[in-house]
Amino acid sequence: MKEKSIISFFHKSENIVATLALFALILLPSAEVLVRLVLKTGVPDSGALIPHAVLWVTFMAGMLTSRAKEHLSLTIIHGELKKPWNTIVDSTNSLLGTAITTAFAVSSLSMILFAFDIEQMVGPFPIKVATAIVPIGYGVMALRFVFWKRENHVVKYFGLIGIFLGVLLAIPPIVNILSFLNPDVPLWMYDLSDSFYEFLPLIRMPIVFILILGGLIGTPIFVLLGGIAYVLFAGNWGALEVLPLEAYDLLTGKSIPAIPLFTFAGFILSESNSGKRLVGLFKAWFGWLPGGMAVAAVLVCAFFTTFTGASGVTILALGGLLSFVLMDSGGYTKKFTTGLLTSSGSIGLLFPPSLPIILYGVMAQISIKDMFIGGIIPGAIMVLALSLMGVRHAVKNGIKPIPFNLKDALLSVKEASGEVMLPVIILLGYFGGITTIVETSAIAVLYSIILVLFIHKDLKFKELGTVILKCMPIIGGVLVILAMSKGLSYYIVDAEVPMKLTAMAEAHISSKYVFLILLNIVLLITGCLMDIFSAIIVVGPLILPLGHLYGIDPVHLGIIFLANLELGYLTPPVGLNLFLASYRFETPLSKIYKTIIPFFLLLLLMVILITYVPWFSTGLLAIFK
Repeated sequence: MKEKSIISFFHKSENIVATLALFALILLPSAEVLVRLVLKTGVPDSGALIPHAVLWVTFMAGMLTSRAKEHLSLTIIHGELKKPWNTIVDSTNSLLGTAITTAFAVSSLSMILFAFDIEQMVGPFPIKVATAIVPIGYGVMALRFVFWKRENHVVKYFGLIGIFLGVLLAIPPIVNILSFLNPDVPLWMYDLSDSFYEFLPLIRMPIVFILILGGLIGTPIFVLLGGIAYVLFAGNWGALEVLPLEAYDLLTGKSIPAIPLFTFAGFILSESNSGKRLVGLFKAWFGWLPGGMAVAAVLVCAFFTTFTGASGVTILALGGLLSFVLMDSGGYTKKFTTGLLTSSGSIGLLFPPSLPIILYGVMAQISIKDMFIGGIIPGAIMVLALSLMGVRHAVKNGIKPIPFNLKDALLSVKEASGEVMLPVIILLGYFGGITTIVETSAIAVLYSIILVLFIHKDLKFKELGTVILKCMPIIGGVLVILAMSKGLSYYIVDAEVPMKLTAMAEAHISSKYVFLILLNIVLLITGCLMDIFSAIIVVGPLILPLGHLYGIDPVHLGIIFLANLELGYLTPPVGLNLFLASYRFETPLSKIYKTIIPFFLLLLLMVILITYVPWFSTGLLAIFK
């Protein structure tokens, strides 16, 4: 009983700290806008406090995600396994998860001790305190991997073995920590650190193989990416503190706070009745067209995906409502409805304020505004293609449109005006130069809260905490993956892989169009096997120099990159949205494959069109510059 009380107290404390960190991230940029507009100054130290609020949100969310066992994974295993296979799989996941997170916990502690001066401050806080959440977060995640399956003692034993292995992997950082605490560390400890670096190259490739195998059976993606980066970097005698330091540099980047904030704004809307109001709006205005209901469904999905990214939230949150509207009210077949909604789950990825576009701009160090502008026409092409599929199906099957009623149409505008104004506020604020992308995202969250809690009263204020806790695993899943991905990206650059790849391409591929064909193929496979956020960080640095080599406009290359990854979510056999659709629509995966084929082929044709006609990505840039 006492153990349960301690655990309950710790969970409540986690919830409170995570909520406070998220609200700090919302309020600081919002206050910055208000103070700047009214007093022509700024909030003191906000430039340092906001990025470190992201750091706390990331690792608090990561802890909550581990608690809920909702870290994103890509697995070839689906459904319940029978004994002893379930124990073998769970034990492997527990061992790998504890080993890698333990190693990162120790390395990040060493990083804090050496990378920051004791006198450095983040606002009123010493920087060593502000960054302490990094080793704490990794440490708590490691403990939770031990209890991956609390009821199975075998899994717990493997988790404890994983902690021991994690300590072994962290021998050099441990020696560094001890030397920081006591400069008179015995010489044999430094010899032990050197022996670690001499031995690891002999076993690093088997460890990488085991990690990849773990990824196939359910080991979280962040463990897979972080583990591979860790052993490869250690195999090159790299200082292991560099990996958490790279994660710190990424997470404290000036545009990164927009990712959790826009995600939270989208999640608030998805938890309210905003979906119903938008369905009513698009139904009233497009329902009179042949296939108008399908068009409305695609537009609603595009609206939500711009905020939530390709995380599958759109399918999970709106799948039930939209399938009811299309099948019960619209007369569409289940097969078509399932295929359309699965395909639409990531269809808004190229519209502002798309989270992948923000991240790509950060990674490629190009203008996020240019990327937003460049994505408008390609995004519209993808939406139009799916909409025309709906029109074709309706005409072919004799589905009658809904008669237009001006009174109902005007009423729907009134009811959904709040949701419609949100993208308008975002576009005016950001493109008008009034607010930065981070300030815009914070205002979007405040606007969504006011709209849902006080204007429409879909949720009560006390329910906002529940919404935050439901959203945290999504935020944590994405941001922790980004943190780990940056380490692997650093290793790839440090090993000069982009330069070698560019030299190889220059020697063997003379045609720009042959390169683009190969790029489409590689990115489709990448999008199928990796989530879009880690793909941007890991694969992006490999693609950028190749695009420069073949004279491809940086914005065009970015749109090609994202459009292919968007389609990768639908690529059989392991595209993420396929599994989410199977779960949401209670349909076997084999049937999902069949329903998706015509939509996949159409969108593939659109991606090819976007790839080989640069004007779609660059045409508007000349107008807006």
